[in-house]
Parts: sequence; structure tokens; C-alpha cells
Amino acid sequence: MDFIKSVIPPPFLPPTAYFFIFSDNHILIHQISDTNMAIPCMENPWDKSLGLKNLCYFGTYNTIPCYCGNIDKDKIPPAHNFINIRTLYTMAEDVFRHMAGYARQIHDWNANFKFCSKCGTQTIRKATEFARVCPACDLHHYPRISPAIITAIIKENKILLARGVNFPNKKMFSVLAGFVEPGETLEECVQREVFEEVGIQVKNITYFKSQSWPFPDSLMIGFTAQYDHGQISMDTTEVLDADWFDADHLPMVPGKQVLAGELINWFVRSQE
Repeated sequence: MDFIKSVIPPPFLPPTAYFFIFSDNHILIHQISDTNMAIPCMENPWDKSLGLKNLCYFGTYNTIPCYCGNIDKDKIPPAHNFINIRTLYTMAEDVFRHMAGYARQIHDWNANFKFCSKCGTQTIRKATEFARVCPACDLHHYPRISPAIITAIIKENKILLARGVNFPNKKMFSVLAGFVEPGETLEECVQREVFEEVGIQVKNITYFKSQSWPFPDSLMIGFTAQYDHGQISMDTTEVLDADWFDADHLPMVPGKQVLAGELINWFVRSQE
């Protein structure tokens, strides 16, 4: 495996390293050409003029150490720039997509849990695992993972697709998704989210697959389900539009590299 996760950094600062540098929802990339970009792999990266901050080692790629962190935007190196991490997700190779998602979640944990959420004391990095420990009350703060369901709903030979209020691309349609609430099973979450967002009931809920989704910290758990009864009635605070589509007349949908796209592609293949 090219990418190996690790908590314990090398004993000496490496002469070359990969850097997954974040700023809000953006990631730093090396712009090699108009159509070619890469995650920065820097030689002599410890030059203080770069202003690298909150660095956290998280593993190696082909034996080269990897770090996540952030940087002041006025110190971006030449031929580098920030792009939306969702854009990287649609363009990067599978291994770098996985690494970027993992790095984003480790970075957010390291940056967001500097102080204990229980007593306010400054936390300390644990050496043997990704945990920040409160020295006052011993509360351990781990990288947060928020489970969410995503569901392809089928009615005869059509799939239910919707445009979400918060979609970056307002022309994009996708399958329904939502966060799991305390005290409910995944299947109950599917039923509740679908009914809340579009007012229909579903049955025959079947597990499909899962995908880490670092926007910012989700674990997407995919399902398929069959329409049971009801008419589409949208929650307009969540959904801009929703309708049934057949495989030959789909609107703009996510690519196959994300779980939503895989679910839609599964539906298309099932109609062949």
C-alpha cells in the first residue's frame, strides 16, 4: 500500500515531505500546468518564511512523510494556490483523494480541540494515538466522525433526485442524505430523513456501501430503498427541487468517484 497511516513522526525532520495545507474549505495545491496539479511535495520545507502552522504528521506516501496544517495566505509559495477541496475530490487519483480526506479530518481535530470542551483547559497531544488529552479532567478528544445516511430511492424504473439548498453547484441533483440523530438506527434515519425532506415513505432498505466524506467530518453510509407511498412534498429549507428521473434522462449528477455518484450509477446499470 502506497499510503501508510502513522501517528509517531520520524525522529528527524525530513528533507522532503508532502504537505496537505488547508484554509477553511480549501486545500493548497502545486499548479504544475493549466491542467495538471499536485499535492505539494516540498524540499527543505522547514524554511520559517513559509509560515507553516499547526503541523501534524499523519503517515507516509511511498516512504515520504506527510503532514497536514495551515499557512497564511500571503505566504503561499510560487506556483501554488488554494482550490476548493471538493474540486480536488473530483480530480485527484483515488489514493490522494483518500489522503486529502484523511488529512482534512486530522487537521480539523488538531486545530479544533486545542482546549477541553468540558473545562476549558489547554489540551496536550498524546504521543501514541490521535487524541488530545485534558491534563485537568482527563477528557480525551478524538477526531470527530459524524455518521450520515445517503439513499437511492427507486420507484418502478425511476430514481428520486433532489437539489439541496446547500449544494455548491445549484444545477446539481443528487440522492437524499442526512445526519443520524441520537437514539436511532441507520434504517430509522433513512426513513425519517426521506420523509422530512420529500414527504414519502420507503421500504426494503438495503445497505450499499460507505465512504469517508470530510466535509467536514462525515462517514456516509449508503443505502438503496424502494418507494412505498406518498407524494413528493419538499421541505424548502433543505430542498430546492425534487423529482423522479429515468436512467435515460438524468439531470447533472455527481461523478462516480463519490458515493452519491456510485448509487446513481448503480441505478443506471440496473436499468440496462
